[in-house]
Amino acid sequence: MAGTAELEALYSDIEKAAGLLDEPCSRDAVWPILTAYADALPPHAQMAYRVATNSAGLDFRIASLAPDLHPYALALANGLTEKTDHPVGDLLSDIQDRFPLDYHGVDFGVVGGFKKTWTFFPLNNLQKVTELADLPSMPRSLSENLEFFTRNGLDGKTSLIGIDYPSRTLNIYFLGSPPEMREPDAVRSMMREHGLAEPSEQMLTLAQQATGYYTTLSWDSSKIERITFAVVVRDLDAFPAGVEVDPKIEKFAKDVPYTYAPATRKGIYGVTAAPSGEYYKLQSWYQMPPQMVQMLAPDAG
Repeated sequence: MAGTAELEALYSDIEKAAGLLDEPCSRDAVWPILTAYADALPPHAQMAYRVATNSAGLDFRIASLAPDLHPYALALANGLTEKTDHPVGDLLSDIQDRFPLDYHGVDFGVVGGFKKTWTFFPLNNLQKVTELADLPSMPRSLSENLEFFTRNGLDGKTSLIGIDYPSRTLNIYFLGSPPEMREPDAVRSMMREHGLAEPSEQMLTLAQQATGYYTTLSWDSSKIERITFAVVVRDLDAFPAGVEVDPKIEKFAKDVPYTYAPATRKGIYGVTAAPSGEYYKLQSWYQMPPQMVQMLAPDAG
């Protein structure tokens, strides 16, 4: 549980982070979210910032929420989002009822407020897309692309599900994607298969280094809408050579506040292919549980 003083300190750091990007931070949007989840926060909850090169706007993620908590129901109960009859509103309950869970998280924009829930499966019990596709509220685009996922050795590797309520989209993350599917020729073929932009050399390089891979699906299309490769990195302000990044994002990566030892600092680069082109995401952890620090930086301390 986080008290008022801890929440005020957290809000202050989120506000500072937004200032590095010359963006406003709406207390009216952020404070109700912090207080709604305060009682559910363990002492060392996982928290992170997220910014993308294709859009303005800083997002913040709070994770480490207990598996028996329903973060979307809590958002509804606190007036953070509006109830919907769309299947997106049922998906988290369907997942929670049928699959073993490790923990949950939520994402919010510092201006727009509540956006997403994240549901993490145990690392020793990753799930099958073939079983997730049977959920009644799951978009048909998952079942219609099962051949792609199984052909590429991804069945049984689902590590988490992200549900975006305003955009009514779904992110399915895979841990440990096979090296052969991340080779340059395979990545080029994959993008052509799904009508996505031709990958740059920077994307091809990062794909080979990626530990995470995820796709974005929707209820309105049978297509895979976006594909992202994710890489855990130490040097957050060193974007891949040849990638044009707004100087404000570079400053953000260097100076954004965080709460743990500098020697253990980590972040994630994500490179995303969409029909309109390619863009990059940066996730920088604000706070990490001790076991996560040890997992990502085993030689630190």
